[in-house]
Amino acid sequence: MITLALAGKPNCGKSTFFKAATMAHAEIANYPFTTINPNFGVAYVRTKCPCRELRLTCKKCVDGNRFVAVNLIDVAGLVPDAHKGKGLGNQFLDHLRQADAILHIVDASGGTDSEGNPVGAGNHDPADDIRFLGFEMTMWVYGILEKHWSKLNRQAQGKGFSIQQGVAETFTGLGITAEDVRDIEIALKMDLVYAKMEDLVPFCAEIVKLSKPMLVVGNKFDEAPEALRAKLAEKKVAFASAASELALRNAAAANLIHYLPGDPQFTIGNEGALSAAQKAGLAKIASVMKQNNGTGVQQAINRAAFELLDRIVVYPVEDENHYCNKQGDVLPDAFLMKKGSTPHDLAYQVHTDIGKAFLYAIDARTKMRIKESHALKDGDIIKIVSTAK
Repeated sequence: MITLALAGKPNCGKSTFFKAATMAHAEIANYPFTTINPNFGVAYVRTKCPCRELRLTCKKCVDGNRFVAVNLIDVAGLVPDAHKGKGLGNQFLDHLRQADAILHIVDASGGTDSEGNPVGAGNHDPADDIRFLGFEMTMWVYGILEKHWSKLNRQAQGKGFSIQQGVAETFTGLGITAEDVRDIEIALKMDLVYAKMEDLVPFCAEIVKLSKPMLVVGNKFDEAPEALRAKLAEKKVAFASAASELALRNAAAANLIHYLPGDPQFTIGNEGALSAAQKAGLAKIASVMKQNNGTGVQQAINRAAFELLDRIVVYPVEDENHYCNKQGDVLPDAFLMKKGSTPHDLAYQVHTDIGKAFLYAIDARTKMRIKESHALKDGDIIKIVSTAK
């Protein structure tokens, strides 16, 4: 599974977002550093299931919507100069190492200062929070490179040593390759062999952009003054109301409403079962959703998977005629694959042994055999043929 991390300053609503997205327990309070250790949970991306189009009876989707699992991490709050040990220190930057992409949660209401202390809506500029996380991560990466730079620079003076490979190995945990390092050098018009320490800061900024794509999510947008909301909209911030999403998921779990994560609205099943306070709360949430075409939580997760990480959803089957596995389960599995992945890549995703013993694949829709190098498309249903037992 891909892994998404929630990052941002304390008290911006990360834990509420995490709980709403995963329905897992997370301590929520209106003061900084509620979260000390990272929370781990499972969220889902939402996509249309092919069953409706193919007129199949599928038990793996909900009303024609397929939910595919992703890992979600709620990292403890970061404050300016965290890379120097301020706040809870830079150990939490290390927790971001395992993330494929980051949802940077900011308090769009401007109701908390740079360290997460409540100051009242509109009294802090959220744009400052957008800038600081990128800087903190850049300086964290820079700190790692700085520790190894003297040795790398010394080795680069000898023959047969690739400084690009050396830098890539320094950042093994970030998934950076020697080719990535060379591409950054070209983009910045620099040569690492002759680079000075001050040249490494913009270089590390590019490492962060490449290894940790980031989507800024303006949480609490419904509490934001109009001027702040307009300013954030210009920066292409994705708006969300995690508190509204959490309330809806709890109401749906109690069978008070019908709501699927990502829906632009909800329906009330039995108004007579609701108290006056519940009706008022749901009316307020309905107003919030109307402004944003939903609460924004599911939409942010989807954007991270499909836009930042360029994923598609592919369905492996064993029987291409009935779109099922050996047990007769229709469309039993759904995999998030990198766009451009091949049937052979899918075989390895299903099981290593199947990947090693791969022979060919069949497009279940056309019943045609497809090449090993064929680029899969979103919604493809594929039968893998291999010699694996």
